[in-house]
Amino acid sequence: MPDITRRRALTAVAAVAATASAATLVAPAASAAGHHTPTAPNAFDEVYKGRRIQGRAASGGGHHHEHGGGYEVFIDGVQLHVMRNADGTWISVVSHYDPVATPRAAARAAVDELQGAPLLPFPAN
Repeated sequence: MPDITRRRALTAVAAVAATASAATLVAPAASAAGHHTPTAPNAFDEVYKGRRIQGRAASGGGHHHEHGGGYEVFIDGVQLHVMRNADGTWISVVSHYDPVATPRAAARAAVDELQGAPLLPFPAN
């Protein structure tokens, strides 16, 4: 994976925030139209390609709580910021151009993209 620059990281955060804003605007309209809200994904804890990946309902609080739909994902104990799209797919800060069906798939895609590199904590500000 090429070195991530501050500009690329900020661009990624802006893209995630814009998508989250769009999802927030679409979600009430979908509810009003009688569409079913997707259920929360199942928790998981496994080793994938030598990395421990975990996912569970959010324990509360954090700055990005609303983006992950109340769900947290970790790679080797470091939080991977994930977001649920309006169509029910998931993206992460590592692989945000490749939506996947579940947070587990987002964690696996991030491990693949990291190619052995550690996931660094992503600052909230």
